[in-house]
Amino acid sequence: MLNRKGFTLIELLIVVVIIGILAAIAIPKFSNTKEKAYMAAMKSDLRNLVTAEEAYFADNTTYTDNMVAMNYNESAGVTIAITVDGTVPVGYSAIGTHTGTAETCAIFIQAPAQAPATNEGEPACT
Repeated sequence: MLNRKGFTLIELLIVVVIIGILAAIAIPKFSNTKEKAYMAAMKSDLRNLVTAEEAYFADNTTYTDNMVAMNYNESAGVTIAITVDGTVPVGYSAIGTHTGTAETCAIFIQAPAQAPATNEGEPACT
């Protein structure tokens, strides 16, 4: 009598198929999670920009697009472009982009609406 231990080929193939099905479900969900994290980073940076701009405004009675003067740094992968509106009342708008996604986020304060933002002071993303 032979003592055979181990798995049959069919059992191994079933396990491989099950792992493949689980991976097919999990990978798109993980990709969506990364996209949400990039959007959250952009929104957070835009909110932090508002705080830095208001601190600069309190000292200088004007807004600026100079991030060094505001002592403001973006998160890794995020780029913020600020446009200062010179009309009265003086305001600004900003657009945030991230290297990991094609989506953009925007915010505006006392300036013309900057798409996709529609409510003043509230960052919105496409």
